[in-house]
Amino acid sequence: MSAERAAELRRLLAEANHRYYVLDDPSVDDAVYDAWMRELTALEEADPGLRTPDSPTQRVGAAPAGQFAPVRHLVPMLSLANARGPGELRDWHRRAREAMRAVGLEEESFRMVVEPKIDGLAVSLTYEDGVLVRGATRGDGTTGEDVTANLRTVRAIPLRLRGTAPPARVEVRGEVYLPLGAFAEFNASRARAELPTFANPRNAAAGSLRQLDPRVTAERPLSIWCYALGAADGVEVADQPGVLAWLREAGFPVHPDIAVVDDVEDAVAACARWEERRATLDFDIDGAVVKIDRLDVQAALGAVGRAPRWAVAYKFAPTTATTLLRDIGINVGRTGALVPFAQMDPVEVGGVVVKQATLHNQEDIARKDLRIGDRVVVQRAGDVIPQVVAPLVQERTGDERPFVMPDHCPACGTPVVQPEGEVQMRCPNRSCPAQILQTIQHFASRGAMDIEGLGEKTVAKLHAAGLVRDVADIYTLRDHEAEVVALEGFKDVSARNLLRGIDASRERGWPRVIYALGIRHVGEITARAIADVAPSLDALLAASPDDLARAEGVGPVVAESIAEHLSSEDNRRALLRLREYGVTVEGEAAQAPGDGPLAGMTVVITGTIPGHTRDEARRAVVAAGGRATDSVSAKTDLVVAGAGAGSKLAKAERLGVPVADAADFAGILGGEIPVPRREAGEETPPSDAAAEPPEGDADGAGAAA
Repeated sequence: MSAERAAELRRLLAEANHRYYVLDDPSVDDAVYDAWMRELTALEEADPGLRTPDSPTQRVGAAPAGQFAPVRHLVPMLSLANARGPGELRDWHRRAREAMRAVGLEEESFRMVVEPKIDGLAVSLTYEDGVLVRGATRGDGTTGEDVTANLRTVRAIPLRLRGTAPPARVEVRGEVYLPLGAFAEFNASRARAELPTFANPRNAAAGSLRQLDPRVTAERPLSIWCYALGAADGVEVADQPGVLAWLREAGFPVHPDIAVVDDVEDAVAACARWEERRATLDFDIDGAVVKIDRLDVQAALGAVGRAPRWAVAYKFAPTTATTLLRDIGINVGRTGALVPFAQMDPVEVGGVVVKQATLHNQEDIARKDLRIGDRVVVQRAGDVIPQVVAPLVQERTGDERPFVMPDHCPACGTPVVQPEGEVQMRCPNRSCPAQILQTIQHFASRGAMDIEGLGEKTVAKLHAAGLVRDVADIYTLRDHEAEVVALEGFKDVSARNLLRGIDASRERGWPRVIYALGIRHVGEITARAIADVAPSLDALLAASPDDLARAEGVGPVVAESIAEHLSSEDNRRALLRLREYGVTVEGEAAQAPGDGPLAGMTVVITGTIPGHTRDEARRAVVAAGGRATDSVSAKTDLVVAGAGAGSKLAKAERLGVPVADAADFAGILGGEIPVPRREAGEETPPSDAAAEPPEGDADGAGAAA
């Protein structure tokens, strides 16, 4: 009876592991899983004869190793040649065709498979009669290291193959990796403990798998994507899609987005799509892999040296680099937030030379244990703002200095404050010159009043000359044209162009004016909602917080922020002067649904959308006929969740709101894929909308973050 129960528990736990770690579809809660594990452990301790090599209790059961034994691969693990850019990919395709001609296969047709190139550690997993017996690193391609005990701790790797008729022996190839979120937290925790940090997720994964004590490996959230077979006795497949299908059925994680294409131009396009969506992934890729699909053609083509003729790696620009953190500066935002930023030696990362990066706030600096003088890891992917991931603690010399936030505003000298419940330090002085400059710059920005020629440097010159002290002064510059022309860098033509841009901005409309004011938490979409309930300047000045809170997506926090802004006599005076100078401050109706794939739908954007700032993504929603809002509620029809999506994604899932990722969003806008919708008859859960401020409307919000 105990043997039957132990076998049943092994089956239940293996199925739960597969559902959780491979399918991302948990079937039981943690309490049930833990109860099963405790029961199986107790049975095996009472009768060690019940313990089997594939038992879930044996994932961390080996003693620390003195060293790693060499393992000769049954089939060599080849390295891929690189193609950098479409031209080199086309050259590879041409050479493959020539090689096929040389072996008499010129009449044979084939397709190509395009897969993500995971930036991790390649491993080989050997199963005999369905049970994992050996796991090894790639090594030199012929001989690797035996890391079986450590690979057993990776819960996405099955200890026994699924199915009733496993092959006698099969070698599975895959890439072990560390998810990006886990990598950031892992590095931060090591930095806090003054332990060596890793330059990138690949190094972290490799270091984790080469621990002599499997218990250390087990503490690190490693995962794996599988993509190939080595030796395969009894596996009957004809092509790469068949290999991937077999791997899925056997219980291995296989990335779902694999493209099968007919020609090289489609392969180029598929690689480009992977590069575009790179920033949305929770794992690092350094390229895409293009393979000829037919296994018989692969065998006929063979390899040149250690690189197969039938596959190539289409490489992307690296997204991480290391450089020296020279200093930490402070920016003062338009609402007074003190935002630290890294000043670094210039370094190329993600195809761009980077010398500054945001550090968010003092808690972020402390969490990462960043010190002035550290060598640091810098990351940039797609259009994401560069960020400092971690210090290289092992390279410290002792000369590094901890950073201390200033207790006075660096722009005006006012003592800073930290409002209750906020991480950010703030300058409370509304007359702070840095805040005024930021406010004017925001007012003139493209999404606001869109005044061409009134950028950061021009605003600074006009402010220094005393010509523009607040946003209303912009509309007095026509009376000071001679003084504008006299400024350094200005000529008659540039001054006239600036004045024409200012005149044109008077007709931008009331919602744009509300957004341009730079009120904390008020973005473009919120501004349109405010214009619904306060359709004129007089209505806005007379509105109470309760009146403002009636606007769609506006809760008490945002309403109070608007009321606080309008309580300032200086701000009210500037608004009245805008009307006096002919700026439109009334009359535009709220956005109306139009035609397009999102017609009539309410859409929320959250996270990073490659190729778009968040405001650009919202404008794309409107152009597609939808209505873009900031807050998720039961009335929301769709949430578009990019990389870094947080509470809004969780809330959408809780409320049953359909979710599209960044790649789906591009397909929806292009009419290539249908819009995900609630199933017919599906009940809409009651909204538990909280009064949280909209994301993306804090100081300095530009790129979606």
